[in-house]
Amino acid sequence: MEYPLEYPSGARFGAPRVLIVGCGDVGMRLLPLLRDRFRVFAVTSQPARRAELRVAGAIPIVADLDRPASLARLGRLASFIVHLAPPQSSGAIDRRTRHLSAILPEGATVVYVSTTGVYGDCGGAFFDETRPVRPRNERARRRVDAEQTLRQWARRSHSRLAILRVPGIYAEDRLPLERLAKGMPALLPAEDVHTSHIHADDLARIIAAAMFRLAPGRIYHAVDDTDLRMGEYFDLVADAFRLPRPPRLSRAALQQQVSPMMLSFMSESRRLANDRIKTELGVRLRYPDVQGFLRFFNSARTSPSALPRSS
Repeated sequence: MEYPLEYPSGARFGAPRVLIVGCGDVGMRLLPLLRDRFRVFAVTSQPARRAELRVAGAIPIVADLDRPASLARLGRLASFIVHLAPPQSSGAIDRRTRHLSAILPEGATVVYVSTTGVYGDCGGAFFDETRPVRPRNERARRRVDAEQTLRQWARRSHSRLAILRVPGIYAEDRLPLERLAKGMPALLPAEDVHTSHIHADDLARIIAAAMFRLAPGRIYHAVDDTDLRMGEYFDLVADAFRLPRPPRLSRAALQQQVSPMMLSFMSESRRLANDRIKTELGVRLRYPDVQGFLRFFNSARTSPSALPRSS
């Protein structure tokens, strides 16, 4: 079924256009940063979300990256595209990004939100964006395929592309509280892995900065300054919310208690430099590290309005 474009009140008809593909939590945080300067089109596969997107200031478009025929009217709709949609859940290629790249216009600017998982396990090494990718699972291979697909499209179409490699995203409503409440274990300190983080609001701000300041074909680590092991992160959140710290187990024992996906996250250790987002994109992180966010969150908990959203 085709749905007509629905324009929110105040939509700026003379403004440049941006298309957000996959407008979930991060996309909703991005909208306030763009809606005063752009006519924002937001793609969703769920018709029930149209009203929510209109209220947020976007023009909703119902389309499905798994159905190429539904994407035809996205071509030439906007000269700026933010690609936030994840790949499908199986396979070694990202069919969704391949479908999208087939209809993207020439001379466009695309910001693609990828994952730091493309590097695989790095043994806790600290590195910048020049490190080669070595994906260890299909989930990461799909992301590598998406990056390569978009690079090829950008070269063919004389377009500008930025790839943001993103780690674990957190926010006031994206903390591992349920995991902690269930008492799920973490690794022993001697076997634990280094993890990277970014607040969802800061990620939205990095995306907005990349739209205007990207160097074509450039990769950026969209990570904050946090330097923690995974168990240390869980301990910090547990302490902040007065929950029990997770029990620590050896890797061999842990394999019996966590899902294969969680085990894969707990098997990759890396620390990522973020100089490019600061020096090239000019981003000043609102939440430079998880520790500072948790201190701020605790101090503001009695006054929820003190917690800023994307603005």
